[in-house]
Amino acid sequence: MKRIQYHRYGGPETMKLEDFELRGPGKDEIAVKVKFAAINPIDWKVRNGHLKMVTGKTFPRALGSDFSGIVISVGDGVTRFKPGDAVFGLTQIKDGGAIGEAVIAPETFVARKPDSLSFEDAACLATPGVTAWNGLVDKASLKAGKHVFVNGCGGAVGEASVQLAQMFGATVSGSCSTASMPRARDLGIQPLFDYRTTDLSTVSERFDVVYDTAGTMIVAVGLKLLRKGGVFLDINPTPGKFIRAIFNRQLKPIICTARAYILDTLSRAAEDGKLRLPVAEIVPLNDAIRMLVALENGQKFGGKVLVRMD
Repeated sequence: MKRIQYHRYGGPETMKLEDFELRGPGKDEIAVKVKFAAINPIDWKVRNGHLKMVTGKTFPRALGSDFSGIVISVGDGVTRFKPGDAVFGLTQIKDGGAIGEAVIAPETFVARKPDSLSFEDAACLATPGVTAWNGLVDKASLKAGKHVFVNGCGGAVGEASVQLAQMFGATVSGSCSTASMPRARDLGIQPLFDYRTTDLSTVSERFDVVYDTAGTMIVAVGLKLLRKGGVFLDINPTPGKFIRAIFNRQLKPIICTARAYILDTLSRAAEDGKLRLPVAEIVPLNDAIRMLVALENGQKFGGKVLVRMD
């Protein structure tokens, strides 16, 4: 079997397509034959060593978090899945390995794929959907009637956040690039701002929740846009922001934290047609490194980029 690996933290030059031997699933883990993997910014953040306090110093390390596929085998204690089940999910940050022909993941990081959902669409959901949930539900306790502003509503986490907020009965406004505006309008986002031409600090409206899903908003601007009692969700957590959040309860740095009920809820939402993310490109595994480099360098494709394994 093959997967994308690297033998030290660093830039794109560290990535290689290499043979590997899949270990057996441990307690509460499942082994999955991957059909599609979705590329996410977390992939190169981990490879660059930005999270090495979590990921450690054991090499080689495998790349990739989000996947869809078929269960090969299950470890002791697994009760929700059996071999042959169609699933989607994500790996633990410390493990990675989704951009490869097979992967190991915790049972609680995986959900059944609905029959009505393609493997391609399923591969897109986990990290964006879980991150949206962590912010809007876990941190903001979103309820019907609230007004949410999503900065970066044209990105994957942004789109997932918009759709999740609408599922909860919230009104959604947002900002994105000019190229993303047609899709954002289709999602019903109003008012909608072009972040390249609008100084968001001048927006007069105030919101119950501001979610910076792009990681580009200055904290002071996000806090300024809040109503009394509102919260600013920041997808780009840093030690400084965590310290600042101790003294300002309106600031909530977000870390993607998967749990079984979140993945199951995303699965039902996708089955009901309430949560879908557009797929822009699909490339074979032997072309994955080129696409990873393009995305890391800022190239935009207008949707999720997937890696096909078969």
